[in-house]
Amino acid sequence: MSSKSRSRSAVLTDEQWARLEPLLPSNAGRRGHPFRENRRVVEGIIFRSRTGIAWRDLPREQFGPWQTVWKRHRRYAGDGTWDRALAQLIAEADAAGDVDWNVSVDATIVRAHQHATNTSRPEQDTGAGSNHKNLPLDEVEPPGHGIGRSRGGLTTKIHHAVDGRGRPLAIVVTGGQRNDGAMLQRVLVDIRVPRIGGGRSRTRPDAVIADKAYSAGVIRRALHSRGIKVVIPEKSDQIAARKKRGRRGGRPPSLDSVSYKGRNVVERSFAKNKRWRAIATRYDKLAITYRAAAVLHGILEWI
Repeated sequence: MSSKSRSRSAVLTDEQWARLEPLLPSNAGRRGHPFRENRRVVEGIIFRSRTGIAWRDLPREQFGPWQTVWKRHRRYAGDGTWDRALAQLIAEADAAGDVDWNVSVDATIVRAHQHATNTSRPEQDTGAGSNHKNLPLDEVEPPGHGIGRSRGGLTTKIHHAVDGRGRPLAIVVTGGQRNDGAMLQRVLVDIRVPRIGGGRSRTRPDAVIADKAYSAGVIRRALHSRGIKVVIPEKSDQIAARKKRGRRGGRPPSLDSVSYKGRNVVERSFAKNKRWRAIATRYDKLAITYRAAAVLHGILEWI
C-alpha cells in the first residue's frame, strides 16, 4: 500500500488508538476466533461513517472484508461497547475537572436514504436510547427503527446533550416527528457519568440551556425539582398569555442571558457530526447502528 493511500485510510493517530484500544473488549477468555487487526477494523468503521459509502464498498486492501467491519460495528453497538467507551472517557475528564456541566440540549433532523427505509415501520416509535446495560439487540432497537414521517418525508432526529465545550454527554435517536421538548427527559436520563474510584454516577447537570422549543411549564418544574438551573427563554405566545392574565399570570421566569449565549455549542456539535456523511444522511436500517456512528464520533471528540 502506498504511503498516500495509507495516510488517507489511517483515520486514527497512534495517540488516539492508545486511548481507545483499552476501552474495547479484550480477547482474553473469548470463545471462537479472537479479534484480529482490531485497529484496522475500527478504522474501517470510522472510514465508512465519514465517507458514507456502502459497507460493501469498503476497500478490502485497506480494511479487510467488509463483513468483518460491519459485524464488529453491529456487535459493539448492540453490546454497549461504544457507550461504555464514551462513558469512561467522560468519567476520566470529569475526574480531572474537565467537564463543563452547563449542559446545552437540542435536536437536529436527518433525511433517511431509501436504503434505510425499506423496512416495516409503525406510525410512531419510542426512539433508541443508549445501551449501557448490555441488553440484547431486540430490546434496544425501537419498533420503528427510529424513522418517522415529518415535513421532510422519512426522517430521523438526533437529540444531543453536550457539555459547555460542545462534547456529547447523551445521544438519543428517534423518528423525525418526535417533539424536542417531549424527549428532554429521555435525553437527561441518558446522562450518567461514572465516578472514577467508586461512588454514585453523576446524572445532574448544573444548568440546562435550551431554545424556546423546550419552554414548557412542565419542563421548567421538572428541572427545578432536581435543583437544575433553567436557561430557557419564553415563547412569545406564553408571554402574551401571562400578560393577559395580569397579576394572576405570575412573574416571568428568569433568564440568564449570558449563559444563554453559550447555547450555540450544541449547534456546533451537530455541524461537526454532519461532517461524517453517514450521519448527515441516514443509510443504516437499524437505529442502533446509526446511533453508534454518532457515539463513535463523540468518542473521538472526547479523545
